[in-house]
Amino acid sequence: MEEIREKAVFLRVKSPKLESVSRSRTKRDTLKNIGETMVETEYEQTHMPLVGDDAPAFTAVTAQGPISFPEDYKGRWVVLFSHPADFTPVCTTEFLTFASMQEEFKEMNTDLIGLSIDSVYSHIAWLKRIEEKIEYKGMKNVEVRFPVIADLKMDVVKKYGLIQPNASTTQAIRAVFIIDPEAKIRAMLYYPQSAGRNMQEIKRLVTALQKNQDEKVATPANWQP
Repeated sequence: MEEIREKAVFLRVKSPKLESVSRSRTKRDTLKNIGETMVETEYEQTHMPLVGDDAPAFTAVTAQGPISFPEDYKGRWVVLFSHPADFTPVCTTEFLTFASMQEEFKEMNTDLIGLSIDSVYSHIAWLKRIEEKIEYKGMKNVEVRFPVIADLKMDVVKKYGLIQPNASTTQAIRAVFIIDPEAKIRAMLYYPQSAGRNMQEIKRLVTALQKNQDEKVATPANWQP
C-alpha cells in the first residue's frame, strides 16, 4: 500500500497533463485578478460625484474655445449638462431650447456648459445647422453661444460618471449638474436617452437653490418663483 501511495504521488507531481491543468488554473486566476483590477480601475475613473461634493475640476476644448473649470466660473452658478450625440433629434431640440433661454440664465448669474463625446468639428457643424436650419415650437435662427465641450478622450465624462454601461458604453448619459458659485454640486438630474429634458424645470430648480442659499428657506412641492 505504501508503494502504491508513493507511485500515486509521483504520478500526481510528474504527469504533464496535470501540470498543464495546474498552469491553466494559475493563468485563469491571474487573468481573473487582472480583470477585477481593471473593473475596479474603470469604476474609479467613472465614479459619480455626489450632491454636496466639490465639482471635479477640468480644462477642456469647446466649440467656443478652451475653458477651465472652476477658475473661469468663480462667483457664478453653472448648469453643466451632457447629451448623447450631436445631430440627434432629441438633443437638437434640447440645445435649441437651452440656447433660446441663454439670456434668462445669464440674468440669474448662471452659465450653461454643454458636453458630449463628439469632436469640436462635429459641434461646430451641428450648432451651425441648429442656427441656420432648425425650427422647433416657434424657435428658429437661434445661436448657441455657450461652450460645448468636445470630450473625445472622455476625460470630463469619466470625472462626472457620465458613462453608465447599462445605458451606453460609447455615449454620455443625458445628465444635468447644477453647481453653485463655490463649485459645489447642488443638484443632479439623470434622464434616459429617449426622454428630453424640461428646461423650465431646470431653471426652476436653479431658482429654488438660489433662494435656499440666499434666504435659508426650503421650497415645497410644485413651488414656483
